[in-house]
Parts: sequence; C-alpha cells; structure tokens
Amino acid sequence: MAPLVSVIMPSYNSERHIAESIASVRSQTLSDWELLVSDDCSTDSTREIVAGISEVDSRVHLLPLKENGGAAAARNNSLAHARGRYVAYLDSDDLWYPGKLERQVAFMEERGAAFSCCSYEVIGEDGAPLGRTVRMLDECDYMGFLTHNLLQTVGIMADTSRVDRGLLVMPAMRRRQDAATWLQVLKAGHVCYGVPGVLCAYRRVEGSLSSNKVKAARGVWRLYRDVEHLPLRTSLYCFMRYAALAVWKRLYTEQPSGEEERR
Repeated sequence: MAPLVSVIMPSYNSERHIAESIASVRSQTLSDWELLVSDDCSTDSTREIVAGISEVDSRVHLLPLKENGGAAAARNNSLAHARGRYVAYLDSDDLWYPGKLERQVAFMEERGAAFSCCSYEVIGEDGAPLGRTVRMLDECDYMGFLTHNLLQTVGIMADTSRVDRGLLVMPAMRRRQDAATWLQVLKAGHVCYGVPGVLCAYRRVEGSLSSNKVKAARGVWRLYRDVEHLPLRTSLYCFMRYAALAVWKRLYTEQPSGEEERR
C-alpha cells in the first residue's frame, strides 16, 4: 500500500546534519511515511550516511542524481517518486518534532485543508534554540504570502488529492524556488492554513544561500518581477514589507509557552 505521507528531502554535502534530520522523521508518532532523499552529487559522506540508514529502515530511500542541478531539481526528483497522498518538505539540516506529521495531517483532515504550514522555531548550527519563533497566520492567500513572507519549507504540507502535483514542481531557480512554488499553489486558489503549535525547527547555517542577505534580497526582487511579474509599485510595496519582516525575524524573540506546545 502507498504511504500516507511522502517526505521530500534534497541533500548536498549534508553529512554534518542529515542523520539528525532523518532521525526526526523516524521519530514521528505517525509512522505511515516514506522519506525520499535526492542527493545532488554530494562529494562528502552524505550518500553513505543515507544508504546506511536505508538499510535499517526501508521507509528511507536514497535517490542519487547523476548531475548537480540544485535544490529545485533534487526536490522535483523526490516528488516524481512520491507515492503518498500528502507531500511534506524537510531540508537536510532542519528538524521536525515527534508529533509534527500526526498533528498536521489530523488538522488538515479536520479542516478539509489542501495546503498548510506549521509554525517553527529557529535553531543554530549546533541545534541550540535561538529564542526566535515564527508563527503562521491562521490563513494565508496569494497576496498574504507576498506581503507577510512567513511560509517556511520545513512546515509545508500539501494534500495531493486536492492540490495538482504539477503545482508542486519547482521552477529551475537558484534561489527562492520554494517560495515560487508556494505562490503557484496559492495563485491556483488554494489557501495555506496555519497549523496550531510550533512543530518544527529551521536551522540557521552561516554561509548558506539563505543566510546571504544581499543575494537573498536580490532573489526576492527577482521573484516579484521576473517570476510573478508584479507591477513595479506592487513589487516595491511587497519588497518593503519583506525587508521589514526580515528585520523583525532577526530581532523578534519569543520563548515558547510550554514544552508540550512544540512536541
């Protein structure tokens, strides 16, 4: 039988954190999942680590790519092999808390939601919480995402019985390909519902693509103008909102109200 949830994970030279990320999937209270790790021609021990885990857990699948194509190509490769009704995303350095899948699937079934995202906390390279929690809006549509910029890949889940899988195919962009994909889904008329509770952790890694502020800002501007083809005035408005929220995400600190809320 096909698994209920297909977990999409790209990897590239991820030997430092990928075992911990996979362990966070294997510790889920919902056990009906498959993890599809598409490795983008790593030159370190990433493939060996994943292959070793797959030998002891048949739900974990290593899908080696023959050519380096970036995160979008790796995620699309995993999506092409996905058999689950629900598709969830986890990067090779981020973490899920044990009840994440169970609570998110239950929430989506109860609400009849096609698309959802969990709130998340930010952790450092060593896994220590940085005291920053980003909470999702209860509902977010296309313009809501453009002006709030809150959706994070680590918390995304789509019900492919409602969302066309073609909408989840990521464009061939070096940066912001995930955001462009969520906008594809939202533009098609779906709403992203915020799942109650903080159920995952986004790891801030210095030197990563997302940590370079100037290049990240250029990527956002390209997303507005070249991908979404927003008018200049709308692009400027959304970009100012993005810049303000980027500062807010850096400065805003919020301690979770209780351990049970996260896990």
